[in-house]
Amino acid sequence: MELTWPVVLAVLFGAFLHASWNALVKSSTDKALDTALINLLASFLAIPLVWWFGWPPPEAWPFIAASIVIHIGYYVALSGAYRHGDLGLTYPLMRGSAPLLVALSASITLGETLSPLAWIGVVGVCLGVLTLGLTKHAFDKPRALQFALVNAVIIASYTVVDALGVRATGSAMPYVATLFLIDGWPFALIVFARRQWAVGAYIRRRWPIGLGGAAASIGSYAVALWAMTQAPVATVAALRETSVLFAALLGVWFLKEVFTLRRAVGTCVIVSGVMALRLG
Repeated sequence: MELTWPVVLAVLFGAFLHASWNALVKSSTDKALDTALINLLASFLAIPLVWWFGWPPPEAWPFIAASIVIHIGYYVALSGAYRHGDLGLTYPLMRGSAPLLVALSASITLGETLSPLAWIGVVGVCLGVLTLGLTKHAFDKPRALQFALVNAVIIASYTVVDALGVRATGSAMPYVATLFLIDGWPFALIVFARRQWAVGAYIRRRWPIGLGGAAASIGSYAVALWAMTQAPVATVAALRETSVLFAALLGVWFLKEVFTLRRAVGTCVIVSGVMALRLG
């Protein structure tokens, strides 16, 4: 497997989609409810996809079941991180720690080995992403840090599980469509049960935005899992975290966050890491 330029460009587009729906969640007044709405709408969008692409084979279902359980923890940690910290802090921490964990675990679970230059690329992307998030005030919000770092472990876990699942399926779309069809319900039902009085009005107000977020979520993950059938999982996982660059820009443009010199340095480090991944 090789990380070609078409795969690189596809993953970068998926990274932009991923950053977009995370920015939507951060812009909401109720992070948990917005996350639940986006994922529930994604379940409805997945219905025609399952009808078109079909169900995955039996050997993929254990991976789907495991992924759904792991994703519940992901959504809980995601909404908690955004509740306690800025997008510019929590998103880089969550996404920047995960690729290194994926690279280490993929060598065991998937039998993948990276070249020295590819390892430099993985580490470079991680360092660049963390540079974007860590500031001298980062430890002023310990709850945000806790949620973000726990979520990094969760992200690495479901990345490896889904990579195994999509390879067992042999095609990305049946696996992705089935995963999203089922995945949106558990967390949404938990949140809706806790927000009974607010659910109806919130959905009426936010569903158009939530629908866009749902489409971006499905598209982003479909691209990532497809890429994992074409290239090593660790390199795709690292490349996908360039979404942090898009998140930083979206945070500046739409959430009025400041693009500092530190973020500029982090951006350059990430770009260098991406080039090392491609050359490696």
